[in-house]
Amino acid sequence: MDTRLEMYDDIPGDKLEGDMTITSNARNTSQPGAPDFYTLDEPIKETFLRDVKAVGVKFYHVLYPKEKSSLLKDWDLWGPLVLCTFLATILQGSTYDDMNDGGPEFAQVFVIVWIGAAVVTLNSKLLGGNISFFQSVCVLGYCLTPVALALAVCRIILLAKQTTILFILRLITTLIGFLWATYASFVFLGDSQPPNRKALAVYPISLFYFIVSWLVISHT
Repeated sequence: MDTRLEMYDDIPGDKLEGDMTITSNARNTSQPGAPDFYTLDEPIKETFLRDVKAVGVKFYHVLYPKEKSSLLKDWDLWGPLVLCTFLATILQGSTYDDMNDGGPEFAQVFVIVWIGAAVVTLNSKLLGGNISFFQSVCVLGYCLTPVALALAVCRIILLAKQTTILFILRLITTLIGFLWATYASFVFLGDSQPPNRKALAVYPISLFYFIVSWLVISHT
């Protein structure tokens, strides 16, 4: 027993000391796919601003659909929720009788958008798509941005006295929004479909945006 104690006495004191500090990189490498940052100690304002920036970047990639993986690798449903609420608020029935509070129309638009996106996503999965359900819903929701912009422009045009020229202008604006939304969604979702089934996947996507665009052009 004394011999073993003497062996430890020969070790310098600084050799018995260790560093218990664990860096963030060391923590993250232990779990593949773990984030490079932790938000538990992060200020709420910083977290909020980062999330808002991420949503804004996704809107940008929809308006300029060039980077295909931007909406797929970091999906969220905040943007689609904002767009859906905007569409439902503007499109809610205000052209019916004065006693109508607009509630059913708001619900109808909300259901059309979310149920439509879910059905299109289900069709994509049945065709052999290799992306997750929520990734597809995220892309379809964010790609409503051109349609929402078309609705905003049409709403401004409706402030003036309506003529045939203004109706044609609204029709062209809505058509551009429809084509833009369809093209953007195909850019993000096209590679996820088998090559021989892309046409079957594009048709329901086009139909989905056509229905929403029809609500836009028919709103007076």
